[in-house]
Amino acid sequence: MRVCDEKSEDANVALSRQAFVVPPAQAERSQAPMGRDQSDEALMVQFQGGDSRAFEILLARHQRPVFNFILRSVRSRETAEELMQDAFMRVIKGAAKYQQQAKFTTWLYTIARNLCVDHSRRMKHRRTQSLDQPLGEDGGTMLDRVADQQIGSDRRAVSSELSQRMRAAIAALSEEQREVFLLREFQHLPFKEIAGIVGVPENTVKSRMRYALEKLREALGEYADMAKALP
Repeated sequence: MRVCDEKSEDANVALSRQAFVVPPAQAERSQAPMGRDQSDEALMVQFQGGDSRAFEILLARHQRPVFNFILRSVRSRETAEELMQDAFMRVIKGAAKYQQQAKFTTWLYTIARNLCVDHSRRMKHRRTQSLDQPLGEDGGTMLDRVADQQIGSDRRAVSSELSQRMRAAIAALSEEQREVFLLREFQHLPFKEIAGIVGVPENTVKSRMRYALEKLREALGEYADMAKALP
């Protein structure tokens, strides 16, 4: 394992702070071809050695999905932006402690998840704000994928109602079930990696996912036939 001394760690922090001012689209365009061929873990080791360019590539790869994960958890765009920046600042400050045998995404999402948990604990009242903020470059919103411009007016109404009901059902899940559901369904992480992120056995993660799906199925049961009719 390569470890940075205090000077190199401070240098990494100073050199990498400026990466946060790069718009995501520009950051993605600036990613060099060689960066695409390198694993996250290899780039993290390069960053440990003082290569700030390696961090910029990692940021370009993961900034958007991490932001979306946090947004779906805290349901506030402003808060999600703050926590996303906090997450990557912790990556920078904790670079010296990173071990290459650890999967980078597990480490990164553990940091993001812990920030979400801390934020939730600080909130005196759980917000019920809907999760319909634009997420992707196309301006689409979470769970709006069932909607399509070619859908007839009746089906469009069903789609809208189903989307609203789904957002409410996800928000109603327990925090433990919701984070597992989001990591699995939206970040497409394997159960083993989710277990490492949330700090519980893999079987517990699968159990939480099963209960989450059961609750969502119950909440949306009356819409099952309508959903099947959608293109």
